[in-house]
Parts: sequence; structure tokens; C-alpha cells
Amino acid sequence: MEGILLVDKPASWTSHDVVAKIRSILQTESRIQNSEFRILNSGRLKVGHTGTLDPAATGLLVLLVGDYTKKAGEFSKLDKIYEAEITLGATSTTGDAEGEITAYSTQLTANSKRPTEKRVRDVLKSFEGEIEQTPHAYSAVKIGGQRAYKLARRGKAPRIEPRQVTVYSLQLTDYKYPLLQITTSVSSGTYIRSLAEDIGAKLGTGAYVSALRRTEVGKYKVAEALSPDKITPGVIEQHLTAGLARTP
Repeated sequence: MEGILLVDKPASWTSHDVVAKIRSILQTESRIQNSEFRILNSGRLKVGHTGTLDPAATGLLVLLVGDYTKKAGEFSKLDKIYEAEITLGATSTTGDAEGEITAYSTQLTANSKRPTEKRVRDVLKSFEGEIEQTPHAYSAVKIGGQRAYKLARRGKAPRIEPRQVTVYSLQLTDYKYPLLQITTSVSSGTYIRSLAEDIGAKLGTGAYVSALRRTEVGKYKVAEALSPDKITPGVIEQHLTAGLARTP
């Protein structure tokens, strides 16, 4: 059994939790149709994801099963689309709602100090195109062989070099201060938490990501993905069969 499996990750699940659940289902109950017989496959199948999502985030995880895990590098380079809620007027130690929140400025309580919608649109537009971005300290970037977030949790300040990424589009979908809703199409390696913090800095308000959902990876869409609580061996088999021809 091999192929591509699209899963809609729920909030509070880690990407590893999703992989572990699928692997467990396949190891204990996966069935292979062979003529008139069903053969129980108890062997250890390889399962991996092609790009992690933060535990608080939801949305599309592209999983690879069996020999398809050898293609992980190809899938990890695909462009992505996210829907994000950004909270202005405060910052977070982790760049999202999981961290310690600090109010940015009491002056922003006055309507006259809050960014206008036009100002917000102008700032968002300024981030479109090729930009230099520094991944967040609480990210999965490897520093000296260790994940940056693990170093940060131990009280260390990992030195992370900025990198070139591309923001293809950055659209405002709703704005009622302090909440800013965006949809953005970005290149692989773009960190939405860092993007939100940079937007907040330019607006002079501070900002953090209060909700995040990944809706597309390359041509794969979350609308086609399966909810983990509805996945069975039969569903996996059908989905993988359809996915065999769907290479990036």
C-alpha cells in the first residue's frame, strides 16, 4: 500500500499525532484486496508528512505512505495558501496565541491611534513579492542540528539567519480592530507567524497569529482532505488508490 493521503488536521493535534494515527491504523488493520481473499497486512508501513503545521493550526497535511515517502522532498517545496486571523495591539513570545501575550501600547485604545483599513491594505501590499524573512524562534528550523523551538523552550536565543521567500498574494478579507483576517499565497519556507509580526511592526501595533488554517499545498486542497476521526482502513485504501496518479 502506497500513495498520497490528504488529512484535515484539527486544532490541538500535532502533525506527528496525525502521522501516528494513520500509521497505527495501517499497521493493525490495513487490508489488501487479492482476488477473492483479503490478506491482513501487519507489516510496518512508512508514513510521513510533507510539511508540519503548528498544534494550534488546522488544515491540510499531505501525508505520504509506503514508497511515496521517498518523494517527500518534492512535496515540501510546493507553494501553500493560508487563511489567518491576526490580532493587532499585542505581541506573543511564540508569535501565536499559545505564547505569553503582552499589550503593545495603551495608546491604541483610542480609535484615532488604530490603523485605518486603507493603511492596513497598503501595509499588506508592501509585503507582496520577494521579501527577506527571519523564521520565528519558535519554529521548526534546524539550528546546529536542533529545532529552534526546542532551544527557545530551554531559554536559549537561537540565531536564525533571514531568508528569501515569496508572498504571491496577501489579501485582506476582514478587518475589525484588533482582528485582521487575511488569505495569503506563499512559497515554501514562508512562516506566517513571522509575517504577522512584521505586519504588526510596520503598522506600529504589534501583532500575533491568533488562528491559522492551511487550505492548499500545491494543487492539493483541504476540501479534498479527510478528517482523522473518519479515517478507516477502507477509506485510506480508496483514497490512496485515487492518489497514485497525483504527483506534484
